[in-house]
Amino acid sequence: MLYLGCPQWSSTHWKGRFFSSHCQNAQMLSEYAQIFNSVEGNTSFYAAPKPSSIQKWRSDVPDDFKFTFKVPKRFSHELALQNCQQELRSWLTLFEPMFDKIGQIMLQLPKACGPEYQHNIENFCQWLPSELPLGIEIRHLGFFDKADNERRFNQFLMAHQYNRIMMDTRPLFSELPSTPAIIDAQSKKPKVPLHVIATGNAPVLRYVGCSDLQANRQFYAPWLKKINLWLDEGKTPYVFFHTADNYDAPLLAKQFVADLNRAEVQLGLFPALQQPQQTSFL
Repeated sequence: MLYLGCPQWSSTHWKGRFFSSHCQNAQMLSEYAQIFNSVEGNTSFYAAPKPSSIQKWRSDVPDDFKFTFKVPKRFSHELALQNCQQELRSWLTLFEPMFDKIGQIMLQLPKACGPEYQHNIENFCQWLPSELPLGIEIRHLGFFDKADNERRFNQFLMAHQYNRIMMDTRPLFSELPSTPAIIDAQSKKPKVPLHVIATGNAPVLRYVGCSDLQANRQFYAPWLKKINLWLDEGKTPYVFFHTADNYDAPLLAKQFVADLNRAEVQLGLFPALQQPQQTSFL
């Protein structure tokens, strides 16, 4: 099974383009879930949602839809994964009503979190329920050394079936910083080596495209083969499409699906993405 989506489900830029023109903010997740079957839940990175919001999110999506909520930055960035067990337990209790809708939770670590923090990472992961798949995104170059540090980290991930999140920002950094959106994205997105590896059964790709949709094809062509290989191996890849301001992120996903030579995709997955180009997918 392939799960595919964007880094958000709510964007006023998508009204009349991908959502219906009359779509209200409260309806955006429902309309988004008619196009995609997964989403990055970045809202949980910054603040805890209300229980009523979680219930609404759950009711707004079909049975086969999966969220990938981020672990709060308070744990990963402010507390360095230490002394937060009680707070983490409260956060997990908050999300427990929708555990069955969570494809995996995403632990995004700051650039300052280097190999010397692996003990913290391992301890923190022990506090997470085993029924929740976990993806970990690292940004410190020490985890990309192709030597002992990276080997030790990957072995830890594989031993626990945790997924190493792959961030492909090559397309974004191939562009000149010619617009405020590109400048902002290049200042915030990590420029790290791309090491392609599936350490668990649900590899995660976060693909940050360039503004020229056609130019993305040269960057994601190898991903088409890799994702097909993972699917043949029985893995469940998650692919999320970003652009500098996410204005055209759904269009990038649409192009990717059109280029993915996969029978089940052509026969039924993402039908809204396979419709002819039009003003709105819906």
